[in-house]
Amino acid sequence: MDAEALFAAPHRRQNLLTGEWVLVSPQRTARPWRGQMEAPPAGARLAHDPDCYLCPGNARAGGGVNPDYAATFVFDNDFAALRPDTAPGELRRGLTDAGPPLLRAEAERGICRVVCFSPRHDLTLADMPLAGLRRVVDTWAEQTAELGARPWVRHVQVFENRGALMGASNAHPHGQIWADERLPNEPAQELVEQRAFAAASGGCLLCDYLALELRLGERVVCANEHWVALAPFWAVWPYETLLLPRGHCGALTDLGDAARDALADILGRLTRRYNRVFDVPFPYSMGFHQRPTDGEPYPFWHLHAHFYPPLLRSATVRKFMVGYELLGQPQRDITPESAAARLRALPEEWP
Repeated sequence: MDAEALFAAPHRRQNLLTGEWVLVSPQRTARPWRGQMEAPPAGARLAHDPDCYLCPGNARAGGGVNPDYAATFVFDNDFAALRPDTAPGELRRGLTDAGPPLLRAEAERGICRVVCFSPRHDLTLADMPLAGLRRVVDTWAEQTAELGARPWVRHVQVFENRGALMGASNAHPHGQIWADERLPNEPAQELVEQRAFAAASGGCLLCDYLALELRLGERVVCANEHWVALAPFWAVWPYETLLLPRGHCGALTDLGDAARDALADILGRLTRRYNRVFDVPFPYSMGFHQRPTDGEPYPFWHLHAHFYPPLLRSATVRKFMVGYELLGQPQRDITPESAAARLRALPEEWP
């Protein structure tokens, strides 16, 4: 069976970064939908909302008061999921004292910070000028350097939950940065796969993968001199994308001025394309996976960002991870190739 025939039938694809598989069922795009419909996004927003706890000069929910900031603003999360003063401790309990542990728990230290992208309550990444986006990129890199320099921090996670549909607790455009003392599940598995590929081939998994995708072209969404946005071959979410630097580097701190400018450029272009899919501000979760910060070199690690948007058929119909996808493996209907073609055909202007 050739690739065209294979991709037209139910088939599964392997995620090179995790080793997991996703079931692709293109024939299901014709099924009718009478399930849950989301409320359409709200209309125009204020440049400054006096009731927003992230706007400049306003009181925060935790009791502090924001300064009258004029660019990006970073602060420790008032309701952090991790705390730097957590005391060490662990639980290992088996059926007998000599038996293997059946219950395991470990105390976890960490730092959680909030990054307000700008003082404007109404400017998402898709709306921001290039200079503002570059300030966001610089802030991500500065925070990675500062937090990663702490001797007990092994991982720095930069991410954004965009929109109420993705659980964003405040409409003011912002992201978060969490620093952990241990490597979380997803980057830990990506480390295993990237290390194994380097040991087997002597090369970089994502360098080689990007070279192949650029040769084929069918899953590339947009690109510039330093970055490429593409729908990964193994995408799970309908309009999932993977953002990759063309040059090999392991962290945001490795990027020079030109690469940072280019990252700001492609972030704006990609998020504006997302907004044009259904002509609404597009919800997503996104985040960068960087090399661990424990001082080891990790030469095989290739910096990348994942975008996971949930919308499927319209601004009101989203994909759910339920049933077979929770109990078996992820499944998608539209192919990554068709999703990339749709994103590629959209204009980069918004609104």
